Amino acid sequence: MVEHDGRVPGVPAPGARLPREIHVLVGASFAIAIGFGLVAPVLPAFVRSFDVGITAASAVISVFAFSRLVFAPLSGTVVGRFGELPVFVWGLAVVAVTTGGLAFATAYWQLIALRLIAGVGSTMFTISAVSLLVRLAPADLRGRATSLWATGFLLGNIAGPLLGGTLAAIDVRAPFLIYAGLLVLVLAVGGRLLRSPDGPMVEDAAPSARFRDALPHRAYRASLVGNFANGWAVFGVRIALVPLVVVESLGREDAFGGVALAVFAAGNALTLLPGGRIADRSGRRPPLIGGLAVSGAATALLGYTDSAWLFLALSLIAGLGSGLLNPPLNAAVADVIGERARGGSVLAGFQMSADLGAITGPLVAGALAEGVGYGPAFAVTGVLSLVAALVWWRAPETLPDRGPTAP
Repeated sequence: MVEHDGRVPGVPAPGARLPREIHVLVGASFAIAIGFGLVAPVLPAFVRSFDVGITAASAVISVFAFSRLVFAPLSGTVVGRFGELPVFVWGLAVVAVTTGGLAFATAYWQLIALRLIAGVGSTMFTISAVSLLVRLAPADLRGRATSLWATGFLLGNIAGPLLGGTLAAIDVRAPFLIYAGLLVLVLAVGGRLLRSPDGPMVEDAAPSARFRDALPHRAYRASLVGNFANGWAVFGVRIALVPLVVVESLGREDAFGGVALAVFAAGNALTLLPGGRIADRSGRRPPLIGGLAVSGAATALLGYTDSAWLFLALSLIAGLGSGLLNPPLNAAVADVIGERARGGSVLAGFQMSADLGAITGPLVAGALAEGVGYGPAFAVTGVLSLVAALVWWRAPETLPDRGPTAP
């Protein structure tokens, strides 16, 4: 089918551009990720300075993830009721105040309380920003929009820790104040730019998409499975076990674990933007299935190699696969939500699937590694991604005018 202007539906028109507000959101994601990266490497040591043990220090990190998981369903409802922009602004404000407050904390319980509240704010601005991204991006440019969004976070997460380590050498409390300052800057600049004088599509929304309406859609269920597997592998097992396996199995120094994680991130960076373009031109399923298969196969082999160079090569391949699948996975959820609709509760469920994977993965894989070795731990992780690829194989295409979109 060809439109009157000669354009094939579902294929971006030559020279098609994303709305300005998308670039504002991408810039905001970059600044936020830099700030998060500033804090991440210094937080454990900062907590330990309060004369608490390793478990107590870990609890300060875990309570943030727990808060995000618990508040996610409510934040979706809040977005649906008040709109994305107000929730985005208030979420950033909450994280700015609580993060800045960490620099002035004098007791351990204050750290727990501040991080608990920060998790609420983090969920508010994350879900509202993605919901806004979904509605502002044209259907045939959603893959490109989500890949730019993910790239902003990735680059920020790479740059942040490098700056954070330098700042911590000067004053361990400095990264918290600078992160708070960055969030205030995003509020001042981003909030104003998102309120375009032309009236962007921020307030003109279709009825909110609901989780219970999206769940019967096979593509949405496949997205939940894919995000769970990705959260398990990338945000859970990789961070928890890679630093351990390089020391205990490969006999390398601790720094090599950081190199392996950096190589994985480099693989992500190489395929995020191509993955978005492929998703917009060829459909969501091809890069999704390919990315899950490549990432799963490479991850499954990680625990069985005794070569440091092969370990790095497999990490790179897994990163390439992970980067390829992220843009179409988010774009598929956006397709299910539909044009101009607010999808707070739908996006909240999608986010929770990754959070559940990130929480469950290290526990299960850690128990396997301790009981039967690192090989089975990584193998189970990789197989989970391969299962997600099979689920997507049976799911319908969601790119408009490219295939069936019915449940």
